[in-house]
Amino acid sequence: MCVEMTPWEKAVEFHGHVCPGLAIGYRVAEIALKHLKEMRSPDEELLAIVENDACGVDAVMVMTGCTLGKGNLIFRDLGKQVYTFGSRSSNRALRISVDGAKVHRSESQKDELRSKVFSGTATKVEKAQFDLARNQRIEQILHMPEEEFCKVEQIDFQLPTKALLFPSVQCARCGEYVMEPRARVRDGQFVCLDCFEDYNRGW
Repeated sequence: MCVEMTPWEKAVEFHGHVCPGLAIGYRVAEIALKHLKEMRSPDEELLAIVENDACGVDAVMVMTGCTLGKGNLIFRDLGKQVYTFGSRSSNRALRISVDGAKVHRSESQKDELRSKVFSGTATKVEKAQFDLARNQRIEQILHMPEEEFCKVEQIDFQLPTKALLFPSVQCARCGEYVMEPRARVRDGQFVCLDCFEDYNRGW
């Protein structure tokens, strides 16, 4: 008999391992779906804007169905544990900011132990201590009260249009095909960004 995986188990399977970062993204997505009263998005019903490229983004994709390939996951490289979710069906949007002071408050105590584990110099006892502390932190993230974990704000947000499909053009230099809006014109011919030499006068 096949037992269906829980959403958390699906996130772990997709990501490849268990870690606190994955738990953060899982919890963020869980909270967003609850507040927006939405289910996982099979198409582009939901939009997610993530401000980091850490482990938690994998959980956001699994839980919400927002992915780069569908065009409803937008990455802003700001290095912040901040996530914005928009619902096309309700025309509502949320900004979720994770409280780093509470989520990471015990990190400094584990820095030395983590360094040993990641460098391969930890003893079996130290590895066990690290695994125990990591698992406790994961459980804390998954179950701490929402108001301690993050700040949730309903915001005014103009949802972008759905992802568009564009024709491809062949680069006159390397021969590879590139999406038309990403192509540039050089010497009267289409070229890809890798082959494009920008014009400037050294100013």
